Amino acid sequence: MRPNVDQEKIERLMQALGREAKGAGCIYFTGGASALLIGWRNSTVDVDIRLDPEPPGIFQAIAKLKQELNINIELASPQDFLPPLPGWRDRSVFIGKQGKISFYHYDFTAQALSKLSRGFERDISDVQAMYEQRLFSLKDLRDCFEAIVPELVRFPSLEEDALRSSVENFIEQEGGKLEEGQQ
Repeated sequence: MRPNVDQEKIERLMQALGREAKGAGCIYFTGGASALLIGWRNSTVDVDIRLDPEPPGIFQAIAKLKQELNINIELASPQDFLPPLPGWRDRSVFIGKQGKISFYHYDFTAQALSKLSRGFERDISDVQAMYEQRLFSLKDLRDCFEAIVPELVRFPSLEEDALRSSVENFIEQEGGKLEEGQQ
């Protein structure tokens, strides 16, 4: 069991990956790593990443750095749980560049949909925190959900009606808070 990861360790990981990778590519952080870097959480168990395009030599670097930094690194993103959202790259937020590696926060609308699909208490708290930070809009959440509905059949563990209900409940709850605040 490795210790929890904090923001400093993520920053050290980014520097080391930039130094160790043999070529250009992009790394997208998702979940707890984004939460740490933006500041709505103080720690996470592991660092979830998506490589797109995959930087040459990155797997050797990851294997080495997992040991050196005593950190869990998982290849996981919303695309492992949902169909890719149209425009996800355009909505991904640039963090910075280390060496030839560009780092991004994976599209927060996709992160929100993925977390709503799981529905754990911590996931719902993360979605609320992302929304409070204005990292996605309720309109994008609804539009992106509707855009992937035809592809949900490729994800047999997902129940379209249950996900629709989670999305609509979140939109109704947060939309209601907005209306109360405007009065």
